[in-house]
Amino acid sequence: MEILINVVGGFVVEVGKFVCKCIYPKIENIVRFSSKVENLREEMEKITKLRDDIKGKTEKAKGEGYKPKPDVIKWIEDVCELEDEWETMQENIATAKTRKYTCCPNCSLRSEVCTQVQNIRDQLCRLKEVGENFGSNLMVENYQVKKVEFIPGPSIEGQSAATRNLNKILRLLEDDKVGIIGVWGAGGIGKTTLVKNLNNELKQIDVSIRSKLSFGVVIWVTVPKPPIDIRKVQAQIADRLSLEVNTDQGSEERNASKVYQRLKQEKSFLVILDDVWEAIDLDHVGVPQPKDHAGSKVIITSRFLDVCNQMEIDIEMKVYTLDENESWALFIKNVGDVANWPVDIQPVAMEIARECDGLPLAITVIGASMRGKNMAEQWKDALESLRKSEPNATYVRDKVYKVIKWSVDSLEQRGNRSDIKSCFLYCSLYPASIPTNDLIHCWWAEGFLGEHDTYEKAYNRGITIIEDLKNVCLLEEAHEKDCVKMHDVVRDVAIWIDKSISHNVKRMSFISNKIKHLTDNLTEYPETTTLLLQDNYSLREIPHEFFLSFPALRVVNLSETGIRALPCSIRSLCQLRTLILQRCRMLNELPAIGNLCNLQLLDCDRTELCCLPEGMDKLTNLRLLNMTLGRLKESIDLGVFHELQRLEMLQLRIRSGGVVGATSFDEISHLPNLTSLFIYLDSSSISISKSDQYTWMKRLKRFHITVGNTSTHDEVPFNKSTRAICLTGFDIFKSKVWLSSMLQFASDLYLEECMGLTEFIRNNSFDGLKSLYIFGCSYDFGPSIEGSGQFDDPMPNLEYLRFYSVDNLKSVSDFGHFLGLRFSKLRKLDISHCRNLTCLFNVGGAFSVPRHLEEITLSYCFKLTTELLAQCGSSQTTFVSSEIPRVRKLLLYSLNALRTFGEPESMWEHLEELEVISCNGIRKLPLSIQTSNKIKKIRGRSEWWSSLEWDDEKYKSNLENCFTNIL
Repeated sequence: MEILINVVGGFVVEVGKFVCKCIYPKIENIVRFSSKVENLREEMEKITKLRDDIKGKTEKAKGEGYKPKPDVIKWIEDVCELEDEWETMQENIATAKTRKYTCCPNCSLRSEVCTQVQNIRDQLCRLKEVGENFGSNLMVENYQVKKVEFIPGPSIEGQSAATRNLNKILRLLEDDKVGIIGVWGAGGIGKTTLVKNLNNELKQIDVSIRSKLSFGVVIWVTVPKPPIDIRKVQAQIADRLSLEVNTDQGSEERNASKVYQRLKQEKSFLVILDDVWEAIDLDHVGVPQPKDHAGSKVIITSRFLDVCNQMEIDIEMKVYTLDENESWALFIKNVGDVANWPVDIQPVAMEIARECDGLPLAITVIGASMRGKNMAEQWKDALESLRKSEPNATYVRDKVYKVIKWSVDSLEQRGNRSDIKSCFLYCSLYPASIPTNDLIHCWWAEGFLGEHDTYEKAYNRGITIIEDLKNVCLLEEAHEKDCVKMHDVVRDVAIWIDKSISHNVKRMSFISNKIKHLTDNLTEYPETTTLLLQDNYSLREIPHEFFLSFPALRVVNLSETGIRALPCSIRSLCQLRTLILQRCRMLNELPAIGNLCNLQLLDCDRTELCCLPEGMDKLTNLRLLNMTLGRLKESIDLGVFHELQRLEMLQLRIRSGGVVGATSFDEISHLPNLTSLFIYLDSSSISISKSDQYTWMKRLKRFHITVGNTSTHDEVPFNKSTRAICLTGFDIFKSKVWLSSMLQFASDLYLEECMGLTEFIRNNSFDGLKSLYIFGCSYDFGPSIEGSGQFDDPMPNLEYLRFYSVDNLKSVSDFGHFLGLRFSKLRKLDISHCRNLTCLFNVGGAFSVPRHLEEITLSYCFKLTTELLAQCGSSQTTFVSSEIPRVRKLLLYSLNALRTFGEPESMWEHLEELEVISCNGIRKLPLSIQTSNKIKKIRGRSEWWSSLEWDDEKYKSNLENCFTNIL
């Protein structure tokens, strides 16, 4: 029995021990739940603080260019994950702390939470040990992001133009007002080479001398071609900064935030975005705006000016081609040692260099392609290929021609416009300067400008395309006014593209080819639409059957040839839309042209035609007629202009005293689409005209109406904004009814040898007039008559006033007072050959110099003595500074009696340009000019400059660099 009791007792004891061992931890978790949770919370706070401390140190070191060790980055990420796990437990912890019943906790939940707590504690202990072992060894040894990384590329050493550009950019980087710089120019012009050299220059520059060039980091980004993936731009910046970013779709905003925060840590940065084809939003990339981050800059290189402007650059810098000497030096550098070339190679090599026309890419690539070629035949073959616009090697085609072709293709794609490539290729027909108007007229005739209701809309479209081509450097400004030009290499590429598109002869150009004769045995060219023969002065005759070979012609240009007549075969050109015969000075007659039913433009400006051609009234599609007639053999037929109902622009110059009669003028004034008119009339044409002048003149957008035979008409420019009336040789006041009506719409009024001027002006209002030109009038502008005329200024908006040979003009003040003119907006004054002018403005009690006057030109006024501007009539005269004009430009010619500039001195404080020729009485400049820092140009003869007296010699030395000697 005792044995049984001992056995049972032992079993009970062991069972009890086992039960206690299993239950006790759970009971302990339930009982000590709160203390375990609080202990873990304290431990989590400690490791979080350790994490923040290590992360702060790494971020600071990254800002200095160092790179964190991978295991440090992993440790920080693991602590963050543990934190997240701990945060997700908080709701269960809160629930486990509440009592399930009044006095009983939720035992099962507490036990489950305690198990999770223990798991976190185990991870925490491991992470804590690892973190404490890091110590200060957080970053990769011997690794630091360099402020500037060297970028391989060709050096510009010894290239003066490129060096000047480099120095200019360096100065811009030091300018606090400049944040974003746009460097633009043609493909292959050297933009990338320039900024690569800039980058490398910043690596070695002495920042102790030029502290503003000490950027915290310089970042180079090669921008991918469109469509631009912002993530690829961000990835290049992030890689440079040792920053991790995501390249997945939709990660742009997160990446931008990371890049932004990292760059904001820099004291300053320079980001170079190279080869930008489409505008990029810096905010989307994550680059802080330079204006919000002192000392930081962004440089953009692009072929497109409009891309730079869309990115809101502060300043643009265009990169130009090299001059001949610089081109030759670069060519030699790439082709090899010129000293070893045989004599018969060097001249050919120089011609090849000239064919590159200063384009660095072409010079470099073509030069390199000729390296090692020692036979003259090879060089001559290469030159011939270039002249034929055929790349002499695949390397040249790929590296030069395709680079420029990308610009064309990109422009076409960006605007979704196929017309712009056709317009670009058309420009290659011109060997030199291209008149803008001629070019647009040809595009219009060829149908490149689309369908438009009016010529003006087509013209506006043409101007837009020209500006687009200029903005990508496929066209350039020419030296001649209203002309553009095409770079030689760009023209070669255009011809190369055109050849690859079509093998048929679509357009022929023989411009400036010294052609003397044309054959009449031509093969027929049924697809040729353009024939350009201008600037062949020796071409005297065109064969009778010549135009039969070109049945599809839309454009014919024979300007500046010596032709005396057009052959009758011109009448066969039923598709002809544009016929240009400018400056054919031997041409005095045209054949009957009634068959040219599709003709839209006929330009016979500055020819010697003696009559309108027969059949003019049949040209019902004519939109623009520009014709100069010599001495008329016969009057203009009635009804000619009446049939030209679609005519929009009419320029009809008649020389040798000829004018358009009243009947023809009535027909012209009734043309419903006429918006531009240049015409010579006599006074009777208007006075007996049946037209309602208000109605038809209101319709005109520009006009130049000359009434009477005038010698000044050539001085009056006819441009897109001219609204001019020129009157000569009759009594204005007697014609005041019709003239008042016409002047309502005029902006420019030219008067020559006219009577009745003063009464006419004093009794009428001309609010629209901005320019007044008076030639050869001899009025006596005496004192104003009290109560006469009207109270208001008759010309309140007058900006430009010119007198020529007005003998009785003594001062502008007298003229103004007499006519009631206040000159409140006068900006420019020009007086010449007025022999009785004694001063410009009289001062008597109130200062009367127009306060907005900016430019003064005086010449051949021999009685202009003593003072230039003011002749005081009272010792009490005072000058109010707010009323003193800020004259910027002063031009003085042949004023032998003039001695001084006159008072007040402050009139010359803003002078920027001074020219003094044959005014030897002027021995001293006003002190305000001597001490001025505004002066940019002073021109005169060296003997005059040497004879000037100075208040201080240092004033002369300060202005010496502004002076230019005029021989």
